[in-house]
Amino acid sequence: MLWPEVPPQTGAVTGNPEYNDPRLVPLYDLQNRWGADDDFFLTLANEQSESRILDLGCGTGRLTTALARAGHRVTGIEPARASLDVAEQKPGAEAVQWIHGTAEDAPSNAFDLALMTAHVAQIFVEDAAWTEALGHLHRALKPGGRLAFDSRDPAARGWEVWDSGDERELITLPDSQALETWTKVEEVTGDRVTFVGYTRFLASGETVVDRSTLRFRSEAELRRSLGAAGFEINAVYGGWHGEPVGAGCGELVVVARKPQ
Repeated sequence: MLWPEVPPQTGAVTGNPEYNDPRLVPLYDLQNRWGADDDFFLTLANEQSESRILDLGCGTGRLTTALARAGHRVTGIEPARASLDVAEQKPGAEAVQWIHGTAEDAPSNAFDLALMTAHVAQIFVEDAAWTEALGHLHRALKPGGRLAFDSRDPAARGWEVWDSGDERELITLPDSQALETWTKVEEVTGDRVTFVGYTRFLASGETVVDRSTLRFRSEAELRRSLGAAGFEINAVYGGWHGEPVGAGCGELVVVARKPQ
């Protein structure tokens, strides 16, 4: 059998329950701690003091609130209401302008820096959606403003280690609920990878199924699409310490600029 047998209580929840199911949102912070990527984006932001910063797809606000504590004027935009609810309760959240929405809701000509972290760029699977997002980000930035984001390098083939096999990760939530989680890679078609995340509540036996597809754009494709959207490329790194593409940790870390 290709996939593990799922108990009758299982629900295939649409809309990315990792971000939208209030029961599972705390799991995101437990599995995604502060890391070298956060250090990179915070350092980049701190190159200019008291910047106006847009954090698009801010999630539970880990980096968003850190930017505000560093003295920047920050707007966090997030389409998942349950994730935003968690973000709004974090220390420093009162200094952030939170918007439940998408890139379309970003104010125009307002920001010195726009960020898309935690591989948000890869959720725009279709070219039209990616082009639209870049257009809104270009509109939101002031002339000379920068855009920075991360996207996994397809040449690194990172999805090959995502499949959990028979292993399960046991996690206890802050409310003491015990879970086990695992991941299966379902399909790789060109530069699109579809995978399924499973989360089982041990007390009830309920399993939540989260199917997602991500787009792995090459460096050349990212450069082309950014140029078409009116951006100039400042740098593309292969990791969080400025490594060349292919010599870092399998990332494409992009810094671009809206021309003056």
